Amino acid sequence: MKRMTMQEAIVAAIAGEMRRDRDVFIMGLDIGRFGGPLNSCKGLWDEFGASGRVIDTPISEGAIVGAGVGAALAGKRPIVDIMFCEYLPLVIQQLGCDGGAMHYYSGGAARVPLVVRGKYGVGPYHGHAYDHHAWLMHTPGVKIVVPATALDAKGLMTAAIRDDNPVFFMEHMALYHGQRDAIPDDDHVVPLGRADVKRRGRDATVIASAAMVRKSLAAAQLLAREGIEIEVVDLRTIVPLDEDTILESVRRTGRALVVQETIRTGGSTAEIAALVGAQCWHELKAPVARLGTEVVPMPFARSLEKAAVPDEAAIAAAVRELMNR
Repeated sequence: MKRMTMQEAIVAAIAGEMRRDRDVFIMGLDIGRFGGPLNSCKGLWDEFGASGRVIDTPISEGAIVGAGVGAALAGKRPIVDIMFCEYLPLVIQQLGCDGGAMHYYSGGAARVPLVVRGKYGVGPYHGHAYDHHAWLMHTPGVKIVVPATALDAKGLMTAAIRDDNPVFFMEHMALYHGQRDAIPDDDHVVPLGRADVKRRGRDATVIASAAMVRKSLAAAQLLAREGIEIEVVDLRTIVPLDEDTILESVRRTGRALVVQETIRTGGSTAEIAALVGAQCWHELKAPVARLGTEVVPMPFARSLEKAAVPDEAAIAAAVRELMNR
């Protein structure tokens, strides 16, 4: 066991798969000797650079993701680092419309084992905060991964690299160099499409991902002092969605709050709210509630940023309102 940050755990997973399978390689912007933005590829060049399996590319996200789709179709297992999730619009055609559809269009003959990495999220690093994963939800065939802990990040990245489908792997910058987890040295895999109940509770279910899981757990501590016990479900993957875990929890608690850092209109919060509303309407004691970022461009000023994005106090307030309905 070794204690690692999320950044270290993700790199460890990539290095482990590159050692295990010579078809795995990584390419992207500034990932060579520079080590990638926020050290996203630190150490990979030192170990694998000489073999040509760490490829520093020009600044053309569409070109490198398109090359990744082609390499995957040819039998390789490429990982592409596009630096930040707000560059996702530049690769929707290649990743979603091409990579995500190839298996279907080919009648099951083609596989596209491609991982695209992107950093996002409000945190200590100003800028590049946008989370555009909702765009990918409208392009069938691409899986979306959103880890909240270093341990889950390592297991999910390992599973993503081994998957035969395109995976968009989202790395929240507020979690990147933060809390450390004990990471096992042996093979650690977290299956895609399996949520995790991070805290058990009886009064309401809070469904969240990435940094909002941490904030929901902090809100749970605040609410526990008032006698309110919430259950926190960490999605871990948005596509595929673990509907069974979500529905089982809500049916037991009778109340549901969906919390995301995305803009609150549309996207995964709406999808989960619709799912719960349709499947649990007999058990619900109150309408499903949603909490997300205000519908504005992400502010640069810290004070406005704080006002736009939900925190533990906002989550606790939303749960209290649920309890009173």
